[in-house]
Amino acid sequence: MTRAMYPGTFDPFHLGHFDIASRASAIFDELIVAINDNPIKNPLFEPHERIEMAQAALSHLNNVSVITYQGLTVEFARQAEVDVMVRGLRNVADYQFEHQIGWANRHMAPNIELCCLFCSPEYAYISATIVKEVASLNGKYSSWVMPHIERALRAKFMHTQSDPDHPADNAPEPLLDATGNPSSSRDGKLAYHN
Repeated sequence: MTRAMYPGTFDPFHLGHFDIASRASAIFDELIVAINDNPIKNPLFEPHERIEMAQAALSHLNNVSVITYQGLTVEFARQAEVDVMVRGLRNVADYQFEHQIGWANRHMAPNIELCCLFCSPEYAYISATIVKEVASLNGKYSSWVMPHIERALRAKFMHTQSDPDHPADNAPEPLLDATGNPSSSRDGKLAYHN
């Protein structure tokens, strides 16, 4: 039985992560999605929130478990008796980084293999950093994350701007005049409840 581990911060878990985890689960007997709890990275979501998001996304895969860990990834992999570490590659920069880390890990844990999976082309530009930035500016990112993760991001950023696809729950409602039409202030702009 081959046990693989797919480590990462997963802040948040997006469709690129889902792509790699789903494909890895089809290759290996057991897959551990290991969420790194590293406060130095200043994550948006707490470890338990990231676990819940990933578990909900991967609940249909019977051979996948989601856990959190602290410290050096390769040391945790050794403690978890992992045979293979899975990494996703989007571009040359990812390859260069994983190549260097892979050699270092191989030196520290020669019995743990590295398996790099190229992401599907439709996810090659997605990163958690881009997802968070677009979400923080109330942009459109629903095609990059699952609905439950989109809701979690919206809750984190508590948008008050109106989005026709996802109106904010706390957006102010315009004042209505006697005829039921939105009333305007002196400057011609719509007047709102405070």
